[in-house]
Amino acid sequence: MTQPSTSLLEHVRTHAAEALRPLVEAIDREGLYPEAYLRELGALGGFAALAPEAQGGSGLGLATQIQVLSAVGEECGSTAFLGWCQTACAWYLLQTRHAAVRERYLPAILRGERLAGSAMSNTVKHLCGIERHLLQAVPVADGYQVKGSLPWVSNLGPDHVFAATAQLPDGRYVMFMAGGQTPGVSLKSCPEFCALEGTRTLNVRFDDVQISAADILAQPEEFDAYIARIKAGFILLQMGIGAGVVQGCLKIIRESNAASTVTNAYLDDQHDTLQAELDAALAQTLALADAAERHQAPLLDVLKLRLAGAELALRAAQSAALHAGAKGYLVRHAAQRRTREALFVAIVTPATKHLRREIAELQAAPAGANTTRQPVAEVV
Repeated sequence: MTQPSTSLLEHVRTHAAEALRPLVEAIDREGLYPEAYLRELGALGGFAALAPEAQGGSGLGLATQIQVLSAVGEECGSTAFLGWCQTACAWYLLQTRHAAVRERYLPAILRGERLAGSAMSNTVKHLCGIERHLLQAVPVADGYQVKGSLPWVSNLGPDHVFAATAQLPDGRYVMFMAGGQTPGVSLKSCPEFCALEGTRTLNVRFDDVQISAADILAQPEEFDAYIARIKAGFILLQMGIGAGVVQGCLKIIRESNAASTVTNAYLDDQHDTLQAELDAALAQTLALADAAERHQAPLLDVLKLRLAGAELALRAAQSAALHAGAKGYLVRHAAQRRTREALFVAIVTPATKHLRREIAELQAAPAGANTTRQPVAEVV
């Protein structure tokens, strides 16, 4: 790791301990949206690592960005997910061939001056054949007119922006930027979740929204190649969330062992075993992140790693609760929060069942087959 990367991670950890740790209980139990912390993290350079200096970033790389998210997740998995939303949107902008839209949004997102969501869950599931596409578009004079509704988009607000896709009448797709302030876009509350209520997750409705050419990330003829460029990074960034949650679980195990080492020794998934698995997963993550920046990360390896990360988070959270014993069953104990955060890592898109399906299909596909997308038929 380079000295600048080490310095950034030290600053992020110190800042998270000072500014985020006191908020965790309110984030988890009261649904506090940590907007001020996110903006401070952006000012610290916490969203800028994945972009080169020429694009407004620090040039430290995707691997460092993943480690930043992990450092945040050590304190709060929910907030690490918000960091993922922010950096995923930045990653999309970084990969577009359209300089105007990148220059319009990317620098402010990297600095945390503009907060951003991803809005790609439906797209990713649709392209894997899991669900129908929820946003529809028709071409108009200066772009597209979009209608439909996305049920869950996180890190949103009236002045936030997000990236999304819409399907055209001919079955092709366009990807674009929009925001809570875009005419025709409305943000509605969602049913209450059991966790991550502090992520400002909202229903986004499009009522004949005009998307101009200036906000296009990928035109239909570019779409497949563009999705192939962003997919590995999109998934690898999520490893930062999972790694942070696992590190938080390991802290609970260490603290529990200080008081009850003898009986805890009889539990499965001991601290050192989990730590070794995490270290190996992180090493593979960082290597694949470097390859993803060159568009050379094997998708099958990325999917398998992401699945292993989700399974490790679940095991670590269960082990943390068991190590804590009766104390770990208290509502306010960190083991309860970590259990819910780990479950989220396993169900956020691409979820465990999604990953297993896509892995199976890639393994069964003939060599050289185009597996970029396998959309389901639209419901009439």
